[in-house]
Amino acid sequence: METFGIKALQLVAALALLVIIHEFGHYILARAFGIKVEKFYLFFDPWFALFRWNPKKKENPKKNADGTPRASWRDTQYGIGWLPLGGYVKIAGMIDESMDKESMAKEPQPWEFRTKPAYQRLLVMLGGVIMNFVLAIVIYAAIAFTWGEKHIEYTDASEGFDFVPAAQEVGFRNGDIPLEADGSKVSSREPLMKIASAKEVKVLRNQVDTVAIKLPDDFLFRINDAGGFMAMRFPVVIKQIMPGEPAAKAGFETGDRFLAVDSTLTPSYTEFAEALTKKAGQPTVFLVDRNDSVFEIEAVPTSDGKLGFGLALPEDIYPVKTIDYSLLNSIPKGVSNGVTTFGNYVGSLKYVFTKRGAESLGGFASIGSMFPARWDWRTFWETVAFLSIILGFLNVIPIPALDGGHVMFLLWEVVTRRKPSEKVLEYAQIAGMTFLFALLLYANGNDIYRFFIK
Repeated sequence: METFGIKALQLVAALALLVIIHEFGHYILARAFGIKVEKFYLFFDPWFALFRWNPKKKENPKKNADGTPRASWRDTQYGIGWLPLGGYVKIAGMIDESMDKESMAKEPQPWEFRTKPAYQRLLVMLGGVIMNFVLAIVIYAAIAFTWGEKHIEYTDASEGFDFVPAAQEVGFRNGDIPLEADGSKVSSREPLMKIASAKEVKVLRNQVDTVAIKLPDDFLFRINDAGGFMAMRFPVVIKQIMPGEPAAKAGFETGDRFLAVDSTLTPSYTEFAEALTKKAGQPTVFLVDRNDSVFEIEAVPTSDGKLGFGLALPEDIYPVKTIDYSLLNSIPKGVSNGVTTFGNYVGSLKYVFTKRGAESLGGFASIGSMFPARWDWRTFWETVAFLSIILGFLNVIPIPALDGGHVMFLLWEVVTRRKPSEKVLEYAQIAGMTFLFALLLYANGNDIYRFFIK
């Protein structure tokens, strides 16, 4: 329950930030072109809102060409809705999800969206998407500046990696070290998706053999269903001895490295944990490396298969490379990370329209599962940046009711110099909203099936 609460809190915080930034993009450009924004809401407010604020009315001293007051921030009602499915800005003179036909039937006004040039309306519609991409770049730059980059290169992890069963089914073996993806060298500094979305991956096996592994088209879906891809293996080295526990009684020391449990070789924690569990409560001989000297120590693990010592982590064992970024250098790094993440995400979408892709669609539970079980600021911000890129891209898809749908009609107007009729826009908006609502139900239905039924 605690884990659920932490993930849910991170999800709500992330969605609130992303929605505000996205809608602010529309809002600020509308204001810049003198368009009146009637509402700016975080979350939706059918029937009632949790919070509303109407600024005091004060006439804007700036005038339009016809002498009427220009639109002002005071014209906008700001609020927080109760339905956390997104947010919106209601722009005067625009056919949107509010379907306000009454105001659209009135005489067009100079401060309305529909009376502005097509290029201005196009920029207003792209404002949210632009802000999402800018936010992602800013976050990536801030991460680089704040934490820098600490990483262990794949080739420095001498014990290699453990792979989920779905990865082993296509040819990966525990202990493999990734070298190349589609002919390009891979690094732990790059998103793991570069490897997972490749057609061919080369790995180092048994420290001597280079093996090429062909990945099937649905590999991303397979590892998504498995909940992961690969995890770094590391030798079992004692970092801390617990007083009074079997390890202390048997004479183990800090720095000891386990080589075997009885006759079972344990090159990494994976094999060690499994072998130790089988010896619970039994006198067991452990083969240990201490300062390059190998000898045996006998101990009796507890009934739950524990010896009572703290593990050295991978960063305590393998060489860690650190790259620090100045404020100036963090900016191109943020741009680079944003472009790379965007490219990898778009590349993975080629499978969405397959049967397996449709089955993999997820809703809020799937998004929430992306956040860590414990609050970690760096991981939180990395996830927010990734979601911001996803939100920006999905919103620009040319589906009526999304920003991309409005952009599609505006581009048609620019090319043909003919404005679509308001009836066409209204019907398109209804169709788009119906489709999106059905997609929302389907995606969240998938979550319910995966997490509670399957």
